[in-house]
Amino acid sequence: MATVARPRQQNRQGRDLDFTMITGLSGAGRSEAAKCLEDLGYFVVDNLPPALIDKMAELVAASGGPARVAIVADVRGGVFFSELAQALQDLRKRKIPYRILFLEASDGDLVNRFEATRRRHPLAPADRVVEGIRKERLMMEALKGEADLIIDTSDMSPHVLRDRIRDVFAKAPAEEGVQVSLVSFGYKYGLPRDADLVLDVRFLPNPHWVARLRELPGTDDKVRSYVIGQRAYGEFIRRIRALLDSVVPGYVAEGKSYLTVAVGCTGGRHRSVVVADELAEYFRKRGHPVAITHRDLDRDFAVNGQAIAARAAELPGL
Repeated sequence: MATVARPRQQNRQGRDLDFTMITGLSGAGRSEAAKCLEDLGYFVVDNLPPALIDKMAELVAASGGPARVAIVADVRGGVFFSELAQALQDLRKRKIPYRILFLEASDGDLVNRFEATRRRHPLAPADRVVEGIRKERLMMEALKGEADLIIDTSDMSPHVLRDRIRDVFAKAPAEEGVQVSLVSFGYKYGLPRDADLVLDVRFLPNPHWVARLRELPGTDDKVRSYVIGQRAYGEFIRRIRALLDSVVPGYVAEGKSYLTVAVGCTGGRHRSVVVADELAEYFRKRGHPVAITHRDLDRDFAVNGQAIAARAAELPGL
């Protein structure tokens, strides 16, 4: 995922500017992201013509206007992309800091969302949603390559998306360290599409095959003790820390604002959760703001935390 370096700039009142572009595929959650940023205190503008973006950024930098601005940009703008490319180039020339949040989802999820809302895709006048999605992906490819942060909303509820946005944008400024998103997942449900680094921990013994641990989540102390107690675990964590000690400073030096690390096991309930939680502590100790998501922790388990605890109490040896 490419990153746009964001120089630090203040307006005349001495406030640090925060200029965010919200874009991505139709149906992937742009509106939900905009609402969440508005709740966080951003001044949100929907569908601003790209030709006016540079002017608005200039006014924000020069006046006492809002220091946190988010602009929703999409294909409704007609000759949108050539104008947007020029607008972003103008921002760089003026050294006005900005970042791009790109939202995407799988074709299947996007089709289901359009069918559920009975909306027409903006690029599918003949009501062929799949064709509209294909065209939009091609049009958005270059912009996605410019994105600072990509969020894949496939199988993600609006509530989870709001939590992810809050975790990322409500944290400390990027100048204090790269913003890290850790995602645990199950390989049988597919890899996260927005990961920068993917770690496969399926080589560790699986707690699923231990009867007293099977129903417990990876956040449970008993599961955690089992996983970290494995002979291969300590050496693996040591080597991963050494790898991150090497690559993370390079990301920061290159101006990367966000880093998404995905940790996968078979089902996403045990080993990946334990490792992701441990890596979260690694990043926090080095001063990097961290958001963590256990994507598949509750998948296929239609029970709440109390039900899990009650079941665990019935199992022998716990």
